[in-house]
Amino acid sequence: MSTVLLLLALLVNGSATASTDRDRPNVVIIMTDDQGFGDLGVQGHPVLQTPRIDALAAESGTVGAFYVHPVCTPTRAALFTGRYPQRTTAIDTWIGRAMLEPDEVTIAERLRDAGYATGIFGKWHLGDCHPMRPMDQGFDRSVVHRGGGIAQPADPEGGEGRYTDPILLRDGVLESFEGWCTDIYVDEMTDWMTKQDGPFFAVLTTNAPHGPFHDVPTEELERYHAMDLGPTGASNHDRMARILAMDANIDENVGRVLDTLERLGVAKNTLVFYLHDNGADHDGYSVGLRGRKGTVYEGGVRTPFFARWPGRIPPGNRTDAVGMHVDLVPTILESCGVEDAGGGLDGRSLLGVLEGREAGDPERSIVIQAHRGDSPVEWSNAMIRSGRWKLVNPSGFGRELSSGESAPRVFELYDVLSDPSERNNLIDAEPAIATQLQAQYEAWFKDVDRGGHAAYLPPPISLGVITEPVWLTRQDWRRTSKGAWGGRSEGYWRVEPVTAGPFAIRVRPVEGLPRPERVRLRFDGEVIAEIEIDSDDAAIIFDAVTMPVRRGRLSAEIQDASGRYGAYQVEIKIVPKS
Repeated sequence: MSTVLLLLALLVNGSATASTDRDRPNVVIIMTDDQGFGDLGVQGHPVLQTPRIDALAAESGTVGAFYVHPVCTPTRAALFTGRYPQRTTAIDTWIGRAMLEPDEVTIAERLRDAGYATGIFGKWHLGDCHPMRPMDQGFDRSVVHRGGGIAQPADPEGGEGRYTDPILLRDGVLESFEGWCTDIYVDEMTDWMTKQDGPFFAVLTTNAPHGPFHDVPTEELERYHAMDLGPTGASNHDRMARILAMDANIDENVGRVLDTLERLGVAKNTLVFYLHDNGADHDGYSVGLRGRKGTVYEGGVRTPFFARWPGRIPPGNRTDAVGMHVDLVPTILESCGVEDAGGGLDGRSLLGVLEGREAGDPERSIVIQAHRGDSPVEWSNAMIRSGRWKLVNPSGFGRELSSGESAPRVFELYDVLSDPSERNNLIDAEPAIATQLQAQYEAWFKDVDRGGHAAYLPPPISLGVITEPVWLTRQDWRRTSKGAWGGRSEGYWRVEPVTAGPFAIRVRPVEGLPRPERVRLRFDGEVIAEIEIDSDDAAIIFDAVTMPVRRGRLSAEIQDASGRYGAYQVEIKIVPKS
């Protein structure tokens, strides 16, 4: 080949590559926490004003019904992996059950490997420690809070309960921020998007309007405090005003994200998804749907779902289609032209349906199940929908079953097309349909179940791999007492030291309890370090602790005048070699 022809070929190939890269869409996911199906103006809320999300909805495609899990972590596991959470270890929201295995491949990893910049801002809730942090699971940039929410036992010291001026993790390092938490996430997100010169994947996962409600945006609170909230605020006007204030702030911040896309000139080439992670944690306006967060009635598992891609997705409702959270990964992969190299996805791409190229599948089966406990139990708090029919065993999210115990079965059957409020139980009138749905569910459970409690043990937390401190909190521990997070609870962490150390270890007791007198560190039950405390002001610090180089159970026992309990938090750092 001549020099001229070679140069021409390089130019053509380079232009094609640049064009392909430039034409690939950006992807933005916005998912709020505990915001109910009816908590938007576009959903008909009688009081709440959400003009920016309403406008987004008007510009978006949607489907006849879209389902998520009724609580935080399972929805996030499904959303990011495209797989049922029962295939993973992230099946609950606390005490070690909200940790996603590092072997699971997230959509962030898939897009990062395809050349996308990836960022998450807000709530992760799939593991705070290596190797389960957002930065370990495909995100180049992460600005997130620890644990399942602010004002929970994973709060950093000094940042307890602070929605305003929180202490967050920026790429794994604690940092103090100024402002209201959702405003901060969007500040960070829009600044990050502005700096990208190629396609990006940006995730905004707010912890609002999740409680507690002591710290909410003041301007919005004043507005809703002054309003007649009608039936939604009849029982507790102040609480509902605080929830609506957070909802209104979310709307303003969604507007800021969309405005940034316009300002950057990329709005037409950005696929924006909007949804909620589960039903509302309040008895507010629900568009008539029954149930709330934690239930498998429609009010606990249905979410608004908007997909905007100007020029590609025509606005409107594809009423013949039903979707769910596991569909986002295959939908994004198809939209971005990224092959599903790994396989194993449970979802299906909705892109063809949303674009109007394909008909929906109104008979598709949707299974949702979520409950407390160390492993899934057949039929515990479960639902299956196929077409117009929905079979429910509403045994309750909080019921924790012992090993080998079966879930009580009190089935209900609804025609959710003619009875979306699930008021007319047809279990006796349509026994053949109920039997058919039972068989479908049981085949699904057999397929996804990993096989008992041992298969669902949380992934071990690595020690000695990273130079940053590792924080062990009650979010991720395994309890050994009846209490889970409460004051005098006891528990341990599954850890895996990759070196014997030495480690510097600082133990935080529970505030308000008697002064600690003795603290013991145990590894698989054996004492590896012990100190006595002789002062009210003494910090509990172990300077140089060695550990076995293997997986094991690490606990920190605190003895005081009233007895024994487990540490509130434990900070572990590898001691650098001199």
